[in-house]
Amino acid sequence: MHTDRERCIRAVRSKDARFDGWFFTAVLTTGIYCRPSCPVVPPKTENMQFWPSAAACQQAGFRACKRCRPDASPGSPAWNARADSVARAMRLIQDGVVDREGVPGLASRLGYSSRQIERQLRAELGAGPLALARAQRAQTARLLIETTRLPMAEIAFAAGFASVRSFNDTVQEVFALAPSELRRRSAASGGRGAAPPVPGVIALRLPFREPLNPDNLFGHLAATAVPGVEEWRDGAYRRTLSLPYGHGIVSLSPRPGHVACRLSLTDPRDLTVAISGCRRLLDLDADPVAVDTQLSADPELEPLVRKAPGRRVPRTVDAAEFAVRAVLGQQVSTAAARTHAARLVTAYGTPVDDPEGGLTHLFPAPRALAVLDPESLAFPRSRRRTLLGLVEALACETLNLGPESDWDEARARLSALPGFGPWTVEAIAMRALGDPDAFLPTDLGMRKAAAHLGLPATPAALTARAAAWRPWRAYATQYLWATDDHPINRLPA
Repeated sequence: MHTDRERCIRAVRSKDARFDGWFFTAVLTTGIYCRPSCPVVPPKTENMQFWPSAAACQQAGFRACKRCRPDASPGSPAWNARADSVARAMRLIQDGVVDREGVPGLASRLGYSSRQIERQLRAELGAGPLALARAQRAQTARLLIETTRLPMAEIAFAAGFASVRSFNDTVQEVFALAPSELRRRSAASGGRGAAPPVPGVIALRLPFREPLNPDNLFGHLAATAVPGVEEWRDGAYRRTLSLPYGHGIVSLSPRPGHVACRLSLTDPRDLTVAISGCRRLLDLDADPVAVDTQLSADPELEPLVRKAPGRRVPRTVDAAEFAVRAVLGQQVSTAAARTHAARLVTAYGTPVDDPEGGLTHLFPAPRALAVLDPESLAFPRSRRRTLLGLVEALACETLNLGPESDWDEARARLSALPGFGPWTVEAIAMRALGDPDAFLPTDLGMRKAAAHLGLPATPAALTARAAAWRPWRAYATQYLWATDDHPINRLPA
């Protein structure tokens, strides 16, 4: 979008928050860069430059605006709506892969050379993988500086910097303030930078593009919560997280204009991947205006969208976990699926300590489930075979459902496993892979909703009608499911 100068100028003049994260405005006279919705008076148009990423702005010598904090804007919706190599690379960078494995590791996961990935990212984002990762490290550092009392040296390494010197230089360059000054300003403001009330807890706000309807989003997560791993407590969805350096517990609560996030991590180096996972779980980088505009063009969907705009697709923090749970949920009720999953968690999950007492385990990883006794599974033999086939494919890494996965290839590999029909494959594509166009025409709830609205009820006819909803059929599914009075569609009390 940054190449459409007139459209960018209109967005900046109207302070349109819908475009935050789509592009960044660099001001030639001040040397700063802003998000489109920056509250300051817009500069003269001849002094504006538009860039596709914060990293590109920083490479061009601009520093982040202290008013609008462009580094903290929602991410571009393109990275979660596309499956090409650039989008897959960005999802991996957001998960901290460059910090842990370097550019060669990023390239290897994508099946390209380092030079190819560098060229593709520069062409679209104006910056290479190292610069993009550096911009993300700067934002992670700022969060830790403002929301914890960790010593600066610990923050430097937790944010992914190789040295305290590079940490100091980057923070000074990006924010035009030394780390100690950032902390003093934050403490003086008494706002988001105030010390958290619980030691060891990182409290932050997760921004999103409005509108956001929390009903089906948090309702689905709460209604399907696996005991010991997830819970709804005091207006918040809580769950355990398996992370590269350790584990964590997160609490997520819907608030006006943001989602309140409280993270407890055994290793602060996991902050970046934890935030990325939470944003993916809640689909916070979606563009609800684009989605709802297209779906509203269908006269049968328009009243549903108008009544409750901004529905998101509830996703997952762990694609392998969701795939296992999708198999456990085949042809059984929500309650039965939770019971089956809870038994696996108790038998094979890693115990954790929750200071608040409600959570007890991490969901078992595929390698832990590879040793399970099929006779201990209280469901039909055919489904045991399906679960074991999935676990083996995940444990042996012949099936990849991670952020770098190719959606079409993942679908093909899932379909080749025993017991995987269209419903299971598309459910995994929707919630684990994050494909915004995943569609479940054979789902009973979909067919009931379609019949109620006068839409075609047979899978083939409904699929043909849904062609007009592409590429947002996963969101259309949420609107259709919401016509049923089911706990997954209600924000828990």
